[in-house]
Amino acid sequence: MSNQKRDSFSGKFGVIVAAVGSAVGLGNIWRFPYIAGENGGGAFLLIYIFFVIIIGIPVMMSEFVIGRRSGSNAMGSFRKLAPKTSWWLVGLMGIIAAFVILAFYSTVSGWTLEYIFQAFKNSFSGKTHGQLSNDFNNFTASSFHPILWQIVVMAITAFIVFRGVSKGIEKASKILMPLLLVLIIAVCVRSLTLPGASKGLEFLFKPDFSKITFKVVLMALGQAAFSLSIGMGALITYGSYIRKDTPLLGTSFQVAAADTIIAILSGVMVFPALFALGGESTGGPGLVFITLPGIFQSMPGGYVFGILFFVLIFLAALTSTISVLEVVVAYFKEDFKISRLKATLIATISISILGIFCTLSFGPLKNVKLFDKTIFGLADYVSANILLTFGALLIVIFTGWYLGKSKFIDEVKLSCKVNPIVLNSIVFIIKWVAPIAIGAVAIGAFFIKDLM
Repeated sequence: MSNQKRDSFSGKFGVIVAAVGSAVGLGNIWRFPYIAGENGGGAFLLIYIFFVIIIGIPVMMSEFVIGRRSGSNAMGSFRKLAPKTSWWLVGLMGIIAAFVILAFYSTVSGWTLEYIFQAFKNSFSGKTHGQLSNDFNNFTASSFHPILWQIVVMAITAFIVFRGVSKGIEKASKILMPLLLVLIIAVCVRSLTLPGASKGLEFLFKPDFSKITFKVVLMALGQAAFSLSIGMGALITYGSYIRKDTPLLGTSFQVAAADTIIAILSGVMVFPALFALGGESTGGPGLVFITLPGIFQSMPGGYVFGILFFVLIFLAALTSTISVLEVVVAYFKEDFKISRLKATLIATISISILGIFCTLSFGPLKNVKLFDKTIFGLADYVSANILLTFGALLIVIFTGWYLGKSKFIDEVKLSCKVNPIVLNSIVFIIKWVAPIAIGAVAIGAFFIKDLM
């Protein structure tokens, strides 16, 4: 399939909002606050930002280069750039990662819809932390509503992806991302006006270097990879839709900056409110669905801001589900030569089937375990700690050692002039630094049992 027959983003802004949408999701709004809270706040934040700049941006550029240079889906890209080799397996790994991630990601995304509904009903009012915890556990353990909301999430995602790149993904991203930013800022402002909010800001921004351990360093790097969507084929797929006149370096920096800013703003939303109203900063995944509803119902105006909060985390989730589904749809469409409609239906239905098993692992299937993990837990662990990390590792090895410096630089220079020192530094990181750093995370995932 030639590049002329493929849909594409209309320009740089379209690429940025779509790629930021892919990066900004539950990894920022749901995962980042509780991971940061459990690992020392400010110390974790500094390490996280360091890895986004030093590792995240070069790996993102690698994926964009692979995608744009090949003009194909995640697996097709490696077949075109490395014919008659086994590098296509890296692309297949990315597609499998996207498949598995969306299966469990749609579960949590569905929870956000239930909590929007509950927030409108003012169901959190007057309830203790224990009652809110019971409500969450009872909801996730049920068989009907979580699956219903999960299917709704998948249906909305499928509709947008079916519409195509420019009319679907880009158009939706241009609406969703500004709206998401406005909602985040609104909730941040409310959180910061609470008495005692300064303690939350101190926790988030004042590093406690005594908290830094090897595990914290590995988790920061793993979170950077998860948050930026690297290693799953999403950025390779989006890269294949980037026009040749779009600057890859500037786009990568802007995407990473926007993603990091929103992650920090998520912390600003959460921690001042937690410290002001007596919540726990180490609430785990239940932080968003148990602790924060209690916080909202106890603050002035909490009814409105509770609704806004759950709407914004649903929008954040949706911008990511779109990109992840597109990875699988692009593969089905191009490799099996079928229409986008058929590819979308096949991908959506098959992912939803696995997703239902993930959802039921909190209820009827909670005792079904593999390697001492539920179906949901195994999907989360395998995707975040194995598929994404090894995918990112192999991508930088491919770019730095197989594709080579000259082809990488030629692709980057197509659309902009780049300072040779900056470009050579990026190539050095891709070839030497990134493989070592990502390899450390991969090893840590096996030897540190509670890594993530």
